[in-house]
Amino acid sequence: MADKIHCIKKTLRLMPEQAKDLALKADLAGMCEADYLRFLISQKPNDYPEIRVLLKQLINEVNRIGNNINQVVHNNNSELYRREDKEQLIAYMKKLNLALKEAVGQFGY
Repeated sequence: MADKIHCIKKTLRLMPEQAKDLALKADLAGMCEADYLRFLISQKPNDYPEIRVLLKQLINEVNRIGNNINQVVHNNNSELYRREDKEQLIAYMKKLNLALKEAVGQFGY
């Protein structure tokens, strides 16, 4: 019975090393080779598990830093602001910038 979704058949020739590499990468991704090749062709960055994990970590980091910023602003509005709060805020912003640079460096965006 013909596949109604994937109706065009393509023949692909690979060197033995390339075939082993394709089989290994498809297996690591938990896909059959045809699905893995379709996945590579689609080039959807949100499909990559590494990117999802990294984006989730960045979102969590931004949320934590946002919470800390809110506390600093609250203390400033209550006239409880200290110089250490400003230094801590700068440290959080540097940490966020480093995390973003790491993500950009890792995925080349």
